[in-house]
Amino acid sequence: MKNTNQSRVLMAGCVILLIASCVVAQDWPQWRGPNRDGKVSGFTAPQEWPKEFTQKWKVPVGSGDATPALVGNKLYVFTRQGDEEVTLCLNAGNGEELWKDKYAAQAVTGAAARHPGPRSSPAVSDGKVVTIGVGGVLSCLDAANGKVVWRKDPFPKVVPKFFTSMSPIIVDGMVIAHLGGQGNGAIIAYDLATGNEKWRWSGEGPEYASPALLTVDGTKQIVTLAEKSIVGIGVADGKLLWQLPFAPAGRAYNAATPIIDGQTVIYTGAGRGAKAVRIEKQGDGFAAKELWSNPDLAPQYNTPVLKDGLLFGLSNRGNLYCINARTGQTAWTDETSRDRSGFAAILDVGSCLLALPSSSELIVFKPSDSEYSELAKIKVAEAPSYAHPVISGNRVFVKDQESLTMWIIE
Repeated sequence: MKNTNQSRVLMAGCVILLIASCVVAQDWPQWRGPNRDGKVSGFTAPQEWPKEFTQKWKVPVGSGDATPALVGNKLYVFTRQGDEEVTLCLNAGNGEELWKDKYAAQAVTGAAARHPGPRSSPAVSDGKVVTIGVGGVLSCLDAANGKVVWRKDPFPKVVPKFFTSMSPIIVDGMVIAHLGGQGNGAIIAYDLATGNEKWRWSGEGPEYASPALLTVDGTKQIVTLAEKSIVGIGVADGKLLWQLPFAPAGRAYNAATPIIDGQTVIYTGAGRGAKAVRIEKQGDGFAAKELWSNPDLAPQYNTPVLKDGLLFGLSNRGNLYCINARTGQTAWTDETSRDRSGFAAILDVGSCLLALPSSSELIVFKPSDSEYSELAKIKVAEAPSYAHPVISGNRVFVKDQESLTMWIIE
């Protein structure tokens, strides 16, 4: 009986460990994570943050700013190698290459030539990997072996000024992407399995923002910043449901992903601040009711994260900031310059927040509504990084401009 009880205890312990490992090992299958909101689950912050992480492995993968996707023990990395855009599948445990797909990529010219690699992050769903290249080439690959399922180029050589940057979203068995360029583009939905076009909305071309998913009264909507406005597009049929003007001015861009909080949409843009609207059913259509507007704070290239009614981001002036997302009032702004380039990935990891500017120093700070309080600053790459770090358990995957590194938090 004693041995039986010990066995039961041992089995129960194994089950608990298995459940714990499943919780910890969170997938990161698309832009900004499972729910496209920059939130990491299953992360336990160390009682005292170390001065540095332990490097497990580092591999050269090619140039680019795209965030890798993590599903199970596989990393899907989208980069440029020479004149080709390449999708790599790596073993997340040791960085070894499992398969590779490549095709001839469009040359990146002008000011954007400093970043010749892809900016768009892969999306993984139903055994498929979807990527969008700098020239707007949309590819669907078999996640198991890298074979091309289908590949589309609906607007050949037509791209935004700084080339294609939006990351695709997969909803209800469809890949939805905003492709083309100024005055000549469309949000297009393709069947994930076949590549057949399901619908398109050609009202405005893309800028650099990626879409988010909103549901109001059972109606799923793709919400994104386009050339001159923010729009809500019906997932089922591609019809325009609502639209608000939000045109960039001067050296500003529509680059941030809209933030969804129930029926509230928060959107931001340099030179125009942050705004919140509530999307409501109105007759046979939908209407956007303004809740608040903060003209003072907005990012240029990054997307803020919403946590416990607070909005945390990096401003176009390079300062971390906090806005009360219920009132729109500025809670605090850190006057110490963090990254004058305006680039930073912001993540909510539970008890704290992480910011990774292009300086590649990971900043850990408290989610406070009263003041900026820094907990740690840890170097995670020697080269600049413009991708989000991918956090899974105590593993931190960092894509810099040429390499991918796995760090362990100990």
